[in-house]
Amino acid sequence: MVDWLGDNDDSDKFDWESDGEADVAGPSTLVRQGSNGWANGEAPPTSLIKGYVGMGFTEEMVVKGIKQIGHNDANALLKLLLTYQAIGDDAAVGNCSTSGSILQSMEDDSDLDSEYWDGDDDADGGEPNSDGSSDEGFLQEMSEKDKKINSLVDMGYPEDEANKAITICGVDAPLSVLVDSVCASQAAGEYEGITGRCSDLFGGRKKARLMESKKKRKRCGGGAQRSRPPSDDESMPLPNPMVGFNLPGDMLRTVSRTLPKQAIGPPYFYYENVALAPKGTWNKISRFLHEIEPEFVDSKYMCAAARKRGYIHNLPYKNRKDILPPALKTIFEAFPHYKKWWPSWDHRKQLNCLQTCIASAKLTERIQRALANSSNPSPVSVQKYVMKECKKWNLVWVGKNKVAALDPDEYEYLLGFPRDHTRGVGKTERYKALGNSFQVDTVAWHLSVLKDMFPNGVNVLSLFTGIGGGEVALHRLGIHMRAVISVEISEVSRRILKGWWDQTQTGTLIEIADVQTLTYDRIASFVDRFGVFDLVIGGSPCNNLAGSNRHHRDGLEGEQSALFFEYFRILDDVKSAMSRM
Repeated sequence: MVDWLGDNDDSDKFDWESDGEADVAGPSTLVRQGSNGWANGEAPPTSLIKGYVGMGFTEEMVVKGIKQIGHNDANALLKLLLTYQAIGDDAAVGNCSTSGSILQSMEDDSDLDSEYWDGDDDADGGEPNSDGSSDEGFLQEMSEKDKKINSLVDMGYPEDEANKAITICGVDAPLSVLVDSVCASQAAGEYEGITGRCSDLFGGRKKARLMESKKKRKRCGGGAQRSRPPSDDESMPLPNPMVGFNLPGDMLRTVSRTLPKQAIGPPYFYYENVALAPKGTWNKISRFLHEIEPEFVDSKYMCAAARKRGYIHNLPYKNRKDILPPALKTIFEAFPHYKKWWPSWDHRKQLNCLQTCIASAKLTERIQRALANSSNPSPVSVQKYVMKECKKWNLVWVGKNKVAALDPDEYEYLLGFPRDHTRGVGKTERYKALGNSFQVDTVAWHLSVLKDMFPNGVNVLSLFTGIGGGEVALHRLGIHMRAVISVEISEVSRRILKGWWDQTQTGTLIEIADVQTLTYDRIASFVDRFGVFDLVIGGSPCNNLAGSNRHHRDGLEGEQSALFFEYFRILDDVKSAMSRM
């Protein structure tokens, strides 16, 4: 369900999920008063009524219109309501008070992971009464339709399109079927939304604002058609080894994939996030991005540190080229000076994933004392304790019995950034920014196909840019960036990117702080100014997807990781804006 806000912030709020007290006013009460039955014997969902109320029509007027001609033909109903309004039909529909424009407000306690794709949305187990003659049956059908419509609205689909899908498929249809119906209608160009929807936040409380009814545009998104979409309760299997579609020098394996028509560029898009996300997360991400198969890669095959990531993109994967110079693959190749103090019982050849924080001085002191106070060689129990901490925190040997964390400069090297890329900000901020960044060599391997495709350079929309891993990858590949629209919330990261850009690039850089301010109109203005976007790249926050506590992560419903849906929305807006050219 969604929090609906009327134009009047002081308006009363009605709980439509309650048991229904007699003195509560609203569409359900209005329907029962003096109703002779709905057109075609079909009751409308409350959300449909609210949509037209949001356009300025009174509830009574909307109810009368739906009773007269039904609600299957949105254009016909809108024309009828405009006719009522033009001839001043208020008297005919009753006393139209200002309360008719009050919209409901509700808490959203739904679980995205369990609700969207499991197909068991009819939790009450009852068959809705569709003849409109029974108050109880009508309220039950309204409730069931509201659940389905609000779920689809939360996923980014306009209310009227959601309602049409339910009309076609029936209120009992699973959400996966309804999504397919909406996408099929959009792709065929059969239906244009009367109302738009913009989401302020997909995690926690959600708000939806009704936009101007005159602003109509086709949207094309969601997933390709599939008879039975995978449930989000099913984990997407991760490959072992995690080597993606191919690796530099890998000429033995053959990979074949077919992109759905709506996923074929332009623009090319590239989305990244942690591979080890909560169950069902990658199924959901894939579904929103045209059901494209993720490419899971561990960067330990590209450099001397592990970084397990999933990438969904519509880029070609043949004729990739390794970035030059290629990264060194082992600890001693990358940092040969550590070999002098490395004990024989530390068998590490590579480092684990680089984190946003490092081991404390107290921990390294405890390790040093434990080794100094034990025999030589140290007992197995001490070695196990030390190795556990060294692997967890990527500690390296810098003296006899002495371990230390990697420096930020070493982070930069392992992640493929130029030396001093993050220098100039605090040490803690450097670790945080680098720990949240792309591994440049891996990303460059994937983006290398663009060099021959765009010899004159590219225009890039960079979402959740961070410190510019994608931009550095393109630069190291020798791909000129004519214009980059960068969206990044962190002021520190924006400062790092701007400093690097000014020293290395000649193109135009425009920095935007908040991804939620990148509206369709703003995107369209950039398209008018720079032409098409050749690449939309980004990795939304993984705060609610990763972490040591694997039992209390919120997945894509979390406040930060829910920003994935902004990536999906913006990609859709880019396609729509570019289609006008």
